[in-house]
Amino acid sequence: MAQQHTKNQQVAPTLRRELKARHLTMIAIGGSIGTGLFVASGATVSQAGPGGALLSYMLIGLMVYFIMTSLGELAAFMPVAGSFSTYGAKYVEEGFGFALGWNYWYNWAVTIAVELVASQLVMNYWFPHTPGWIWSALFLGVIFLLNYISVRGFGEAEYWFSLIKVLTVIVFIAVGVMMIFGIMKGGEHAGWHNWTIGDAPFAGGFASMIGVAMIAGFSFQGTELIGVAAGESEDPGKNIPRAVRQVFWRILLFYVLAILVISLIIPYTDPSLLRNDVKDIGVSPFTLVFRNAGLLSAAAVMNAVILTAVLSAGNSGMYASTRMLYNLATEGKAPRMFAKLSKGGVPRNALYATTVVAALCFLSSMYGNQSVYMWLLNTSGMTGFIAWLGIAISHYRFRRGYVAQGRDLNALPYRSGLFPLGPIFAFVLCLIITLGQNYQAFLQAKIDWYGVAATYIGIPLFLVIWFGYKLTRGTKFIKYQDMEFPETEIK
Repeated sequence: MAQQHTKNQQVAPTLRRELKARHLTMIAIGGSIGTGLFVASGATVSQAGPGGALLSYMLIGLMVYFIMTSLGELAAFMPVAGSFSTYGAKYVEEGFGFALGWNYWYNWAVTIAVELVASQLVMNYWFPHTPGWIWSALFLGVIFLLNYISVRGFGEAEYWFSLIKVLTVIVFIAVGVMMIFGIMKGGEHAGWHNWTIGDAPFAGGFASMIGVAMIAGFSFQGTELIGVAAGESEDPGKNIPRAVRQVFWRILLFYVLAILVISLIIPYTDPSLLRNDVKDIGVSPFTLVFRNAGLLSAAAVMNAVILTAVLSAGNSGMYASTRMLYNLATEGKAPRMFAKLSKGGVPRNALYATTVVAALCFLSSMYGNQSVYMWLLNTSGMTGFIAWLGIAISHYRFRRGYVAQGRDLNALPYRSGLFPLGPIFAFVLCLIITLGQNYQAFLQAKIDWYGVAATYIGIPLFLVIWFGYKLTRGTKFIKYQDMEFPETEIK
């Protein structure tokens, strides 16, 4: 009987470490390139001027870089599917990790629904008479199947989705540079003089920069996916640091250069930049620049690219939320049924639950419950910033505890630079953006309490989950000397 029990233990399915370096790299890239760059980037230039938009994206890019290096140090040292939920529980407080995990699961489950609704708008470009729910159902089925088969199925799909987005940005920057230097037509009015028009380079003052910083922050959400994917990375000690090191240069290339090209070719006063609408792909600054260059099919091509970005976000969301729910179950913080794995190492029960939530959300949006949908969307966005704050706090306490116990920093597979400045800078800036989401509501003669509640509902929800767990379980903040660190070296 004992022999049989041992045999069953040996054949029990586990998460498969099948994500290669190229998958991790593209997952990190894919997390930060989406409709925020392809559609909203024009509105940011229009709101804050070319200098304001560029400075905002550089600041947020620096913040995200520090968050990623913090996560990279933790994930390379302890690659688990629960990522920052596990780190928060081990190095801050158990209830803190519990709340981070559930909020992150909810965040991505709702994000899938948001992307499915966006897919309807994109497909309406080609098929204006087809009911939108058909596309949502179709794409939900595709995303479900990609995650159902194996982790490699998700990894390969995300690799190709991200590659299309990367190539689009590279071509855009190359075309833009050739237009600016007169090599290609369409750049007759391009140049630095666009930075001197009106109130440029900084338009709208500090308030506009804060608004753009928020848009940039939302655009970058998803870069932390690399931490969740660490549990299924082929060689986490080597591949995670490699992917993290490239993040800063990717952010610089894809966002800062793209914003610079847009601002040099299209004046910030151009009314076509004012709109931020995925329904009309013609207003995308990418489409405008390609059209100026004489590429007449630019709108159709960009529509296809944006559809790719939408599907990529939905695919990543399904993966992230499924793995987070699985990890919560393995740690006893969610029903045990969600910890069950298929023979291929996929947590299918967690996948089913996430798919149901995603479907309910996009159904509510289609049948007119717009206020409920907007509350869900706002809560989801806020949760992304809470996850980043959790990463910064967890890394700061991890490093302090690691050193306090006399451990050798050289033994870490990857060490984040500029500690403690990095996590502190990331925490402070992220906190300012989080609290400043809707600060205008407080400046009105009559405070818009409905707007305030809709924007900030994610914060009290997180605190209720955290302190509810803390009170019922009697958990306490973990002291540095009581922290437990894995002794096995990652191979």
